Amino acid sequence: MSKNSKLVLEENSSIALVYRIQTAQAVSLAKKVSDYLKEKGYVVFTGPDQKIIPGTKAAKTKKQLDQLKLIIVLGGDGTYLRAVRLLEGRSTPILGFNMGSLGFLTAHSAESVFDVIEKTLAGKMVLRPRSMLFAKILRRGKVRDEYHALNDIVIERGSMSQLINTAIYSEKFLVSEVKADGFIVASPSGSTAYNLAAGGPLLDPESPVFVMTPVAPHSLTSRPLIFPDNKELSFKLDGKTQKAHFIVDGQKMTEITPDDEVVVTKSCYDHMMVREPNHNYFHLLREKLKFGDRS
Repeated sequence: MSKNSKLVLEENSSIALVYRIQTAQAVSLAKKVSDYLKEKGYVVFTGPDQKIIPGTKAAKTKKQLDQLKLIIVLGGDGTYLRAVRLLEGRSTPILGFNMGSLGFLTAHSAESVFDVIEKTLAGKMVLRPRSMLFAKILRRGKVRDEYHALNDIVIERGSMSQLINTAIYSEKFLVSEVKADGFIVASPSGSTAYNLAAGGPLLDPESPVFVMTPVAPHSLTSRPLIFPDNKELSFKLDGKTQKAHFIVDGQKMTEITPDDEVVVTKSCYDHMMVREPNHNYFHLLREKLKFGDRS
């Protein structure tokens, strides 16, 4: 990852808004933010697949997406991940405001939206790079699908009654064969999401690693494993398992079979988060998770 750098926006820069579509409060705030940005001379777009904010255009074309200099997210971490998928690997920074529950990705409060946006436009915020995951699905040696993920990549049994039996490899060497409900490969950013709920460890977001955590494994000796992010992990279902769900950042993308091999590496892209210069990850843990609280 590169070192933190300041975010500098030129006048007339293009900014997109992605908001939590189920919440009237988020829709209302999105309209106010749009008006605020337009008054300051910025070109405002609405993210695709949501109702267009009055006075803006939907950011749909490749040219429009390429021109974006900032995305502002008004919602929870799910809304933030929707904005990440919109970028398709572009390094456009995202500034997130939490209108959900925990909000690890959307670290700024909705009450501070205009103060924080003003600081951002004035060049007083910094960019924090976060590593991403890259997964490709091979079928009989040929690439079938490719995906980038900020938080995690999950293989799980879904609605099937039987556990999935999966062989796990690191750099083509067998790690183990595990029978479980599923498997999570999480980035440092994603360690506070599904990985944490499944009993995986918390990772410092700047750690050059990822973690593989089995979900409800059949054996007590199957534990989370941390790997350097310059290694290649691969997963292959055994012949008795008919299929499994393949999920990227909480969204089911496809199903895999014993004919498929899932290969996970570090993405060639870093994701850029907009943060206060004094933002501290451990303060966020204490605030959101009551980390270390003994009361």
